[in-house]
Amino acid sequence: MRNNTKAVVKKTDNKCVKIIPLGGLEQIGMNITVIEYENDIIVIDCGLSFPEDEMLGIDLVIPDVTYLKENIEKVRGFVITHGHEDHIGSLPYVLKEVNAPIYATKLTSAIIESKLKEHNLLKTTKRRVIKYGQTINLGCFRVEFIRTNHSIADAAALAIYTPAGIIFHTGDFKVDYTPVYGKPIDLQRIGEIGKKGVLALLCDSTNVERPGYTMSESTVGKTFDSIFADHSKQRIIVATFASNVDRIQQIINSAAKYGRKIVIEGRSMVNIISVAKELGYIKMPDEMLIDIEQMKNYNDNQLVLITTGSQGETMAALPRMAASIHKKVTIKPGDVVILSSTPIPGNEKAVSKVINELSMKGAKVIYQDTHVSGHACQEEIKLIYTLINPKYAIPVHGEYKHLIRHAELAQSLGIPKENIFLLSSGKVLSLSEEKAAITGEVPAQGILVDGLGVGDVGNIVLRDRQLLSENGLIIVVVSLEKYSNQVLAGPDIVSRGFVYVRESENLMDEARDVVEKALMRSLSNRNNSDWSRMKTEIKDSLSEFIWKKTKRNPMILPIIMEV
Repeated sequence: MRNNTKAVVKKTDNKCVKIIPLGGLEQIGMNITVIEYENDIIVIDCGLSFPEDEMLGIDLVIPDVTYLKENIEKVRGFVITHGHEDHIGSLPYVLKEVNAPIYATKLTSAIIESKLKEHNLLKTTKRRVIKYGQTINLGCFRVEFIRTNHSIADAAALAIYTPAGIIFHTGDFKVDYTPVYGKPIDLQRIGEIGKKGVLALLCDSTNVERPGYTMSESTVGKTFDSIFADHSKQRIIVATFASNVDRIQQIINSAAKYGRKIVIEGRSMVNIISVAKELGYIKMPDEMLIDIEQMKNYNDNQLVLITTGSQGETMAALPRMAASIHKKVTIKPGDVVILSSTPIPGNEKAVSKVINELSMKGAKVIYQDTHVSGHACQEEIKLIYTLINPKYAIPVHGEYKHLIRHAELAQSLGIPKENIFLLSSGKVLSLSEEKAAITGEVPAQGILVDGLGVGDVGNIVLRDRQLLSENGLIIVVVSLEKYSNQVLAGPDIVSRGFVYVRESENLMDEARDVVEKALMRSLSNRNNSDWSRMKTEIKDSLSEFIWKKTKRNPMILPIIMEV
């Protein structure tokens, strides 16, 4: 394979394969990578990320696919590694702009289908289910799906055969010798691909700072068993990621062992469990599963509630239970709540708040030893590097600190420093056997989704939202007579989020005087019938006055009406 590859490269005048990450770097989320060679493009994953704290009112962040839209005739398909939101969540949005076939394993494909169904895209989107070991031809590319382990079943690594050489993408992975579902990672095949000679390795960086090995998912099952045994008389509520199908199976196993019924709460949890159960990835007797409405017919020691909200998300089921706003479940003293996940960086406060609220209601909250990561630690990453032995190393899937540490690890394994590329989203890396260099940049800013609006909220709108949230709003209303510009009514001042008007009457009266003077100055100038200048005068005068009086900077909105 290696010799053939070199021959092809010479034939094509040493042209390079391009690797273009459109997301997934500088953050854990929004993974999407473009692989391009001449007139062919394939896209690996198409995920979303969740908004940062300062992105007020934003629901989701999706990748900018301007580059794909501009080269739509080249796009041969989306190749998906696994079914997590940060790898598939943007598909319904992106497919509306770039409609290309989707290639994924069985469970991943089923989860994508349920998403496309919600967005009415099933009929217009081609989908193909791929088995491990199977290869597909997409233009000049040949893509092989290889079995790996992760916190969701059917995760795959990808060997991408290009005319310039083999690119290996690990996807999210860990080396689990005793997985809950399916077989261990196919190290044998990874080793065989390594022997062919690999041009570049794109490897998961999430846990690169952690030494040693990630524990097997099956160890969590033993923890659940002991918790269930120790709390045989209490109601048990378990919060975890909806997509962690293996974890859910272990909860079901423990519930079955101790004769408990299962209740599922949370929309995403219901959707994924029904898909996984239908396909045989979750095994549970039908009689075990009861509806939330039937809970009242059972004693506490007969119930296990599996729910969403392990990250403290405001609208998820567990935080609503903790805040006493859930319509069907009330937390009682003696309830045992298991948080089977670790907080994603940035969610620590939200999780802590939920734990405190649950504890105040008399629940016992267990969050130690109830989770293992789905990502590889240092020794597992080293194993992949040793088997693959790539010429170039490209750390992916991590914040910048993770990528830096990953680069150091790759260097310690003998990869030359000049062959390790720390990319940022939008950078174009051109690779061949002979050379590698960053040769350009494409748009790769996140697109903000607010309700049904996609991309209609930008930095200026966010800045306005921030200003409003921090300092409030003052509206100044003035009515002028047409032609003569005589003041008929006002100025009236309305405050929202700045001060409570009834308790600040003096301030409001003084502010009104300031606006009147500014208005008179503006109207006395005969040449100044320009409303924009009038508004600016009012805004500047009032802003200066309020700053002197309160040291605050509210947004000021003058409204002039002509009657």
